Amino acid sequence: MRVMVVGASGAIGTRLVPQLTGRGHEVIGTFRSPGNAGRVRALGAQPVVLDLLDPGAVRQAVLDIRPEAIIHQATALAGGGFSRKLDRTFAVTNRLRTEGTDALLAAAREAGTRRFVAQSFAPFRYARQGGMVKTEDDPLDPTPPAGAHETNAAMAHLDQAVTATGGIALRYGGFYGAANDVLVRLVRKRWYPIIGDGEGVTSWIHLDDAAAATVLALEHDGAGLYNIVDDEPAPAREWLPVLAGVLGAKPPRHVPVWLIRLIAGEDAVLGATQSRGASNAKAKSELGWTLRYPSWRQGFAAAYRPLEPATAAV
Repeated sequence: MRVMVVGASGAIGTRLVPQLTGRGHEVIGTFRSPGNAGRVRALGAQPVVLDLLDPGAVRQAVLDIRPEAIIHQATALAGGGFSRKLDRTFAVTNRLRTEGTDALLAAAREAGTRRFVAQSFAPFRYARQGGMVKTEDDPLDPTPPAGAHETNAAMAHLDQAVTATGGIALRYGGFYGAANDVLVRLVRKRWYPIIGDGEGVTSWIHLDDAAAATVLALEHDGAGLYNIVDDEPAPAREWLPVLAGVLGAKPPRHVPVWLIRLIAGEDAVLGATQSRGASNAKAKSELGWTLRYPSWRQGFAAAYRPLEPATAAV
């Protein structure tokens, strides 16, 4: 297919484009930041600069390209820090997931584009009640943390808008595997503690596995909503010490809930102690997806194990 990857220079895009071209797809990759044209071209895609928040530019680009499929991977999180309020951190990304998604869908309809796949998110979104692992049919949190209302609403908008028009929304787990992962820096400095009993569950996904699932979603007929996560949702008290060990860092600190509530706010406490994980059974069954790293246990080791002395000296 002739595929337009929006956000081709991002964390997923850089893994996705080579997998698409490797399966014979012709890829046109969009980027926003100056200087990324060469990076997109080196990945094997035709580079096109595009501001997804300019509806006119989006319409013109899609009509010029006439893609058979669009994969929407645009975010605005690269290199950014995180504030106490998720909505502040995700302000531009929320617009990309609402205004940007709407502009792409409108242009896709006009251009006759048949397939549409978009990036969504699974962690911290499911209702904080009942079992600790949720499927796509389980309800989302009706009362998300105060600082994440806009972020949750933006992801819900994307999920509904994309699937209502026959597309596929992929609720990825927490990404890992990038060279500049913020989480790695925090764990190495012991700035990412186990809060309270560390019961909050996270579902992870290696970037390579996320890209592989995205290719399968592109080639899958029909609308759908899928959790793209690994096989082992786990509480922080399990995965965080393993990650620290892989990184050669000291064990994570244990910090009481009351102190985190004072320092980072209630939102951080809810995420760390009550978040639910996600099941990948539907994606594996319907997409025929096989994970390279079925668990973060193998994935963390593959992505972050310290360099061997001989390698480090090269």
